Amino acid sequence: MTTTQWSGLGTEDSASIDALIIGRRIRSIRKERGMTLESLAAAIERAPSQVSALENGRREPKVATLRRVATALGTTVEELIADQAPDERAQHEIELERIQRSIGFASLGLPKVRVGPRLGDDALATIVGLYRKIEQLRDERQATPEEARRANAELRSDMRERSNHFAHIEQEAHDLLAAVGYTGGPLPQRLTAAVAEYLGFDIHYAADLPSSARSVLDERNGRVYLPQSVIGSIDARAAVLQALASKVLGHTEPTDYAQFLHQRIESNYFAGAMLMPRDASIELLSVAKQHKDLSIEDFRDTFAVSYEMAAHRFTNLATEFLDLPVHFVKVHESGTIWKAYENDDVCFPTDSMGAIEGQMCCRQWTSMLVFRETDHFSPFYQYTDTPTGTFWCTSRVLASANGPVSVSVGTDFTHARWMRGGNTSNRAVSTCPDERCCRIPPHDLSERWHDHCWPAARPNVNLIATLPQGAFPGVDTTAVYEFLDRHAPHDGDTDDQR
Repeated sequence: MTTTQWSGLGTEDSASIDALIIGRRIRSIRKERGMTLESLAAAIERAPSQVSALENGRREPKVATLRRVATALGTTVEELIADQAPDERAQHEIELERIQRSIGFASLGLPKVRVGPRLGDDALATIVGLYRKIEQLRDERQATPEEARRANAELRSDMRERSNHFAHIEQEAHDLLAAVGYTGGPLPQRLTAAVAEYLGFDIHYAADLPSSARSVLDERNGRVYLPQSVIGSIDARAAVLQALASKVLGHTEPTDYAQFLHQRIESNYFAGAMLMPRDASIELLSVAKQHKDLSIEDFRDTFAVSYEMAAHRFTNLATEFLDLPVHFVKVHESGTIWKAYENDDVCFPTDSMGAIEGQMCCRQWTSMLVFRETDHFSPFYQYTDTPTGTFWCTSRVLASANGPVSVSVGTDFTHARWMRGGNTSNRAVSTCPDERCCRIPPHDLSERWHDHCWPAARPNVNLIATLPQGAFPGVDTTAVYEFLDRHAPHDGDTDDQR
């Protein structure tokens, strides 16, 4: 029997599923015997309405009643309670009844379809098929961890193909900067506000922005809302530009998690292209390469952005304009990889779906060894010999809401000569994915502690939790709408009153 699951179908529904199967089996055998509903009711000394409820699965049959029915139909109780529908028609009827009794169906607000003899086989099969498709779309929109990992793997493959570079976004940023009179250097907050005004938006900071949203764009009233926490931060400009990106890039409501993730990447890319403009960045990086002195720190300081943004932006431009293959990785102090990109053949660990995010970083990589450094003011450089080659990295430890993280940018041995720190003597060896590299404890440690400890794991909620359902995964749509209602200007309001 088909077992499509509908949201809200719990343990209380299990009995009704069995009752449905039993009821259909009773009806099928009754018709085979040529008995009417009334004649079966008379044989078991029950009202026809009670037999009808039994056959429709609306009443859980008692053992005594089943014995009477079995005797009247000339069969056995075992035959009546078999766990298979008697035929394909009954199978579809049972599934449709189950669907229409579920909370998931109730949430659709659709009228119930009466499952009776007048409902043709083709129509019944079509209705059930449509409901199955609705549930499939519901699951896809819910963005389970598996769906998220699959989408991440596909996106990373796409980014590798394009060398992490979006030419159309570069051009949009170039044209917009020219329109607001940008002439060079770090983008002032004054011009960031001018960009918003040019696009028809005022910037508003709100203390009650829904916690599930990093910004809200009110297109009806020309407002962009940001949390008050970004005021005065180094990412204040980035937050504004990320919020405006959907307007500039023509984003529409995402149809699935993969499209949502792609739009998120484009929004971040747009902010980077605005804060670190293409032409000025290429000029700076090209001169630095000539002097074999490429530095993420210098890149960061020139445009007054965060280290992570500078590292991301470097990967956008390095391959396309400097002929430099690169990799980027962000790792939590626990060893969990949060973000990763590569086009230099570095071998990141992956799961069965090809996703890197959520995998454990090798303990010998620069991304992990940097946590042991006491000097977090200076960059940490290292060469790492791996099964796929030798790779150089520069890495820094940064703060995050969930504890320290490392952000690393690197390239293969051949191209490391262009980078500041390419002459480092720091070197490590990684044989991962061989578990003997860093997953199996050294013999002496294992001897001392095996069977003498029991650590309690701290689950990574971001990896195991299903994102809330909605057009924008992870965002509480109701909270956003309520927020907009609270802040929307009313007729007759002046700017001073708002």
